[in-house]
Amino acid sequence: MSKKYIFILLASATLGLTSCSPFNVRSDYAETANFTNYRTYKLRIDDLKLNDIDKDRVLNELSKQLQMKGLQSGENPDLIINVKANHKKITDITTSSPYGAWGWGGPFGWGIGMNRTWSSNYNEGAIIVDMVDARSNKLVWQGIGSGISVDRPKAKQKQIPEIVGEIMKNYPPQRK
Repeated sequence: MSKKYIFILLASATLGLTSCSPFNVRSDYAETANFTNYRTYKLRIDDLKLNDIDKDRVLNELSKQLQMKGLQSGENPDLIINVKANHKKITDITTSSPYGAWGWGGPFGWGIGMNRTWSSNYNEGAIIVDMVDARSNKLVWQGIGSGISVDRPKAKQKQIPEIVGEIMKNYPPQRK
């Protein structure tokens, strides 16, 4: 096999693996906002109802992402960044089909098939990042990411920085 085909195969596999995210991330922005004018920010965490460990994870990663985007923290900011977090209880219900419970006459004879149904409950967390123009006090960008495993501390430790990074990939917005 030639090197060209191997490269294409590896590139396709890499793209396929990196495009899969366990999170649901979306964003919206004001069409009238000029994002090139925003150079400084200030974090506001009034609605960030997290324990101190998770709060530090969110704020550290968000600050890192904002600085990578060319924004600097400041006391007289262009943007007020309001960070919120919430969670909701999710119930997954799974039902199995009756295949495999055979009766008389083999797999296609007479018998009883039974469905099995079971459920699992867990909490799923979300992070919301609102960017407000400090002069007009209007929301100019919002990013939301959900899918954090709130009930699993080890998973949260890894997922919080990942989801903040996924949210911030959409800033600044690419106008179409």
